[in-house]
Amino acid sequence: MRDLIGSDNVLAAYAVQRRLTQARLLDGARVVGRKIGLTSPAVQAQLGVDQPDFGMLFDDMAHDDGAMIPFGSVLQPRVEAEIAFVLKDDLVEGELNNKRVRAAIDYGVAALEICGSRIRDWDISFGDTVADNASAGAYVLGGVRVRLDEVEPRDVEMTMSVNGEQVSTGSGAACLGDPVNALMWLARQARKLGEPLRSGQVVLSGALGPMFPIAPGAEVTATITGLGTVSCTFTEEEE
Repeated sequence: MRDLIGSDNVLAAYAVQRRLTQARLLDGARVVGRKIGLTSPAVQAQLGVDQPDFGMLFDDMAHDDGAMIPFGSVLQPRVEAEIAFVLKDDLVEGELNNKRVRAAIDYGVAALEICGSRIRDWDISFGDTVADNASAGAYVLGGVRVRLDEVEPRDVEMTMSVNGEQVSTGSGAACLGDPVNALMWLARQARKLGEPLRSGQVVLSGALGPMFPIAPGAEVTATITGLGTVSCTFTEEEE
């Protein structure tokens, strides 16, 4: 997309994303939430940007804990572990500060995001990934629902393994200093663009550590302190 809209034209990139979202909705898909990307300072520096991005989560992207996921369902899949928040209140009006956003969270769960890219070899710019729905592919939610009076998101520690080998570690503080900060940023951006966050929506708040490329047959498990584990397995063949 950078050849058409430039590598850092934020408004044009989100306009492309909205057109693709409209096409998905016309095909019968439902928006069930959002994903936040580029929450790591290291990744922001790599792409030459100073802000996160976001994409839409559709109903056909969701998988339960322990799911078997067709390997070919996501292009060039890479997996990362993060906290998913489920909202109990709309974030439409009033001041969207940390206190308000925290109060709108029903619970958090451990989550795996399967990122994908239409751009060959993941050679992406900021404009590319935003236009490509923030590289959203699929996601898996853990089965343990935890309220914020039971866990502090910025203090969690994460480990992720693939086929029993540890491939990623991180913490809540790696996600914009606090995953709730990422949700607050998203709430403000979503309202500014006329599509505010709503009760019942899922928000993937951003990676707690590096993403890892996935091969057919991979078994992925992440553990996040205070939130438990979440896992999935990819099929051996593309489907």
